Amino acid sequence: MSHDLREGETALPFDPAETATGPRVTFIGRIRSPWQPGDAPRNVSRARETGCEYARIELEPAYIPGLTGLEAGRQIILLYWTDRGRRDLILQRPSHLDGPRGTFVLRSPVRPNPIAMATVRITGLDTNNGIVEIDAIDCYDNTPLLDIKPWIRAVDAPHLPD
Repeated sequence: MSHDLREGETALPFDPAETATGPRVTFIGRIRSPWQPGDAPRNVSRARETGCEYARIELEPAYIPGLTGLEAGRQIILLYWTDRGRRDLILQRPSHLDGPRGTFVLRSPVRPNPIAMATVRITGLDTNNGIVEIDAIDCYDNTPLLDIKPWIRAVDAPHLPD
């Protein structure tokens, strides 16, 4: 992985992974996708545009009962750990934007805690084996999965005042 900086980018003077303290997380499964470093789409919308035909979640056996009540067609939110990304950039210069932006203004997987999220639709469900087929995903194959949450319109797309 290259640690070169683009013009306008700033790296932290330390590696957040080496200074981490606090709670530990457990990976509940893996996300399987067709993507490898260098060819992943920038976001889930772009993944859908590619006609992504292979995207699924493979849960660890202990977590399979947590799928009870889910069904094909339902939207879910995936939280996943972008384990192959940089963690030290605090000011980034995405190639598709006109200048530097702070990490917390971007949806980039490059962040101190590499947690990403995507809202996807369940296209198939095998609750016996812990397989959840999804319409698309933007992460690399074998990305660790942190959590699955239901997407609920009233909570996740509320009417907000201007």
